[in-house]
Order: sequence, then structure tokens, then C-alpha cells
Amino acid sequence: MTAEAQDVTDLLLSRIRDVPDYPKPGVLFKDITPLLADPEAFTALTDALAGLCSAHGATKIVGLEARGFILAAPVAVRAGLGFVPVRKAGKLPGATLRQAYELEYGTAEIEVHAEDLAAGDRVMVIDDVLATGGTAEASIELIRRAGAEVAGVAVLMELGFLPGRARLEPGLNGAPLTALITV
Repeated sequence: MTAEAQDVTDLLLSRIRDVPDYPKPGVLFKDITPLLADPEAFTALTDALAGLCSAHGATKIVGLEARGFILAAPVAVRAGLGFVPVRKAGKLPGATLRQAYELEYGTAEIEVHAEDLAAGDRVMVIDDVLATGGTAEASIELIRRAGAEVAGVAVLMELGFLPGRARLEPGLNGAPLTALITV
């Protein structure tokens, strides 16, 4: 890691607040709202993610509901790329593609507008946290079903003690998975 990249990592880490016992006892929640409230840190995060989009030849950015929207939209503006929201099922009007995925205790579904992604698009998936990888995995399936290519997945933070990376890597088909921070 370069000294500049380490400086960005240190800045981002310094703005993430640990909240013990939230949302339930025994959980240490990583709160990114102080990072978002700090213009220097938020700009550094946006620049780092936009750089990844450029490095991997992305032509569009998918943001995952809901905190992924907060990160992906300014990255799309900074990188000069289109932003495509991936929403929970039933939240988008018109024709959509829908993908179900497994949760720890059940299933969920996400959707994307069918016309927002097409053959020839190279799509970078952006989210705040990679935990178990279910939502990111489902978004990769949606992107491919739309005929687009996955340029990569980029997250602010990976929870390294959970199986998200192992779950995603087979479906990435060699596309990069980048976490700016691993905890």
C-alpha cells in the first residue's frame, strides 16, 4: 500500500465510530455517519472509489440500497458515469429485473430497471459494507441478466470475519473485489 493510500485509509478509519451493543447486545456496529459528515473524509472516499471505477474501466455504477446510494451517487458524478440504483423489490416503477437471494433467516429480493443496464456496459457495484455478500451477489446476477459485464465490486468496509468475500469470488469471474478497509 502506498503512503497516500495509507493516509486515506487512516483518515477513513478515524471517522468511523464504533457503537457497542447496537443493534443488539454483543454487536459492535461500525457507524459511517461521522465520515459522511466530514467533507475531507467523504471527498477522500469518493475520490478513492472513483479511481477504482476508472482503473477497472467502468461505464456505469450500481449502488445498493440504501447506504450504497449515498456512496455511489457522488462517485458516479466524480467519475462522469451513470448511476443505477438497485432497490428492494417493489420500490421501482416500470419494467424491472428481480433477483431473490438468501438471508441468514429467510430470503429477500432486489430489483433494477430493465432498461438501465445493457450489453456493453461495464458496471462497478458500490456499497458501504461487505458482510455476508448476499446483496452484492444478487446484484452481480442482475447485472449479468441485463446483459452487462461486472467491472468489479468496491466497498468502503469489509467485515473480514464474515464470509462475504468467499461467497462473491466465484461469481466475480475474475473481476476485482476491493475493500478500502477490512475489519
